[in-house]
Amino acid sequence: MRFERSHTRKAVALAVVSSLVLLTAACGGDEGGGGSNGAAGGALEGRGPIKFATGKDTSGNLTNQVKAWNSQHPDEQVTVTELPESADQQRAQMISNAQIKSDEFSVLNLDVVWTAEFAANRWITQLPEDQFPDLGKLLPTTVDTAKYRDKLYAVPVTSDGGLLYYRKDLLDKAGVEVPKTWPEMVAACAKVKALPEGKAINCYAGQFEKYEGLTVNFSEAVNGAGGVVVGDDGKPNVDTPEALAGLTALVEGFKTGFIPKAAITYQEEPGRRAFQEGNLLFHRNWPYVYALANKTDGSSKIAGKFAVAPLPGLSGPGVSTLGGHNYAISEFAKNKATAADFIKFMSSEERQKANVEKTSQAPTWASLYDDPALNKQFPYLAPLKASIASAKSRPKVVKYGDVTTAIQEAAYGALKQPGGTDPKQALTDLQTKLNTLITQ
Repeated sequence: MRFERSHTRKAVALAVVSSLVLLTAACGGDEGGGGSNGAAGGALEGRGPIKFATGKDTSGNLTNQVKAWNSQHPDEQVTVTELPESADQQRAQMISNAQIKSDEFSVLNLDVVWTAEFAANRWITQLPEDQFPDLGKLLPTTVDTAKYRDKLYAVPVTSDGGLLYYRKDLLDKAGVEVPKTWPEMVAACAKVKALPEGKAINCYAGQFEKYEGLTVNFSEAVNGAGGVVVGDDGKPNVDTPEALAGLTALVEGFKTGFIPKAAITYQEEPGRRAFQEGNLLFHRNWPYVYALANKTDGSSKIAGKFAVAPLPGLSGPGVSTLGGHNYAISEFAKNKATAADFIKFMSSEERQKANVEKTSQAPTWASLYDDPALNKQFPYLAPLKASIASAKSRPKVVKYGDVTTAIQEAAYGALKQPGGTDPKQALTDLQTKLNTLITQ
């Protein structure tokens, strides 16, 4: 799951989009969600060509998946509209399209945390659950992300859990066990750097640029220290000793050099490239990295030299942020029957297995995590399944754009060194801001 963002993007753009979201919600009545088809999850009608709006396909496999559909449905062709790599920009374009009630997009590839916002604003159609009988065969945590107020508005097609990639060859050389906690990871890096072949390597990086990936990494640091950003009661609770311990660990990582200075600019792809080029000992990223880092075509210097483990926490096992993507039908789309069938096709066990084999992206079908052939090809599947099962969602709120922006501003201000915001002050300010954004 990637949340790339352009460096030239201005924070004011998100503020404008968020204001438009609030205006639209206010004009749209209550937050029950759904439009003409959505209110009762009724019949999905109309057949013919459709357009699929999705982020940039850096895996290269989406074309194969869509070709498989098009070869079987000559009168219901799917055209892919690739949006920017930036998740923020994808969301903004989809919202802009919905606000003018355009039928340009038929099926939307939504980040899992966008479902509530899009459903509440009646931008996507409520789906009749009886038309999607395979939902019970998917990981329960993924199905939960596709619902708003207990009603189905999307279908989970990929999931995601954070993983710790590490240089197994160097840890073995140093006689170090795979770390299960943050202090163990710091100690392991010191031992590796004492080796001649490990002297120049950087210790650790995640995704710390001011974009959606920072919301994920900040949340994992807080959750991994026993804290929460938003509690199960839906109320912000981030100004706590536990959250402070998690954020402080990241801040100290930058101050001491355990996290290299360059990592403040890292999104998923820059971090992946640094790891593949042999510049990182430990790297937090998503499952898609596995297939790319293991390529033997010369693009990766560490093929066969790395392994994957669960994320470490501050004093025990870490907690992944739940990622993934759901497919939803635009409320303003034509040919919704075709759109529904396309979603069923893309979310099927057969298509998800084909996608895992080509991209190493996490599936939502529970059975695929126990597939012997897949486990041989991707040894991380067992720990990934456990990671997703215990993962915590980012705040599922209607004003998600405003909430994630507030989190990013607070975390980035503390991490940026030298002269960063005091971590305690950053959390106090964030708590105040979230209290104004999240109302029950």
